Amino acid sequence: MKIGIIGAGNIGGNLTRRLTTLGHDVSVANSRGPQTLTALAEETGATPVTVQEAARGAEVVVVTVPLKAVPGLPSGLLDGAADGFAVIDTGNYYPQRDGRIDAIEDDGLTESRWTEGHIGHPVIKAFNGTYAQDILDRPLPAGTPDRQALPVAGDDQAAKTKVRALIDELGFDTVDAGGLDDSWRQQPGTPVYGLRADVEAVTKALAEASPERPADFRG
Repeated sequence: MKIGIIGAGNIGGNLTRRLTTLGHDVSVANSRGPQTLTALAEETGATPVTVQEAARGAEVVVVTVPLKAVPGLPSGLLDGAADGFAVIDTGNYYPQRDGRIDAIEDDGLTESRWTEGHIGHPVIKAFNGTYAQDILDRPLPAGTPDRQALPVAGDDQAAKTKVRALIDELGFDTVDAGGLDDSWRQQPGTPVYGLRADVEAVTKALAEASPERPADFRG
């Protein structure tokens, strides 16, 4: 599968490592340009590209940048992606880093709904509460007892199915966390955020979430 990754930080870099190992054709971009991704490309076999080129031909596009960087992503970011492509948003709102975002704080918009509005395409929220190192260290075959599960939220069922299948291939179970307006259940400060647990425990943690944003995650 052709996969485009926008953002080469901890999550983006480790997804690049795992997905290339699994045989996927990965293009990876960052804000500083492809010339800064030479080492990652040599390590993984991924193709370093500009942000504008990352989605071309991709069946899955991963947007893994700080929320404060989302409004600055280029227009036409997703032009040229494959028919029926899915977008994974891994982002989290941290006011201390991103500045205050009124639409999230005052209007109650979920983080990924806000991102979706900026990039102009439905997104699937996944990996936002996952420790980057776990992507490398904790994969297990399907059916293994206590296999780690990740929550996945989104409105597009076909895209969600595609993303959940990719996560299974990466070595993790998934839990359907509902639509994108329900994705507050996996935002920072919720019981599932950073939880290393199986399907049952992740399902329980999602159910126990409160819609009130904790003080530590308010601007």
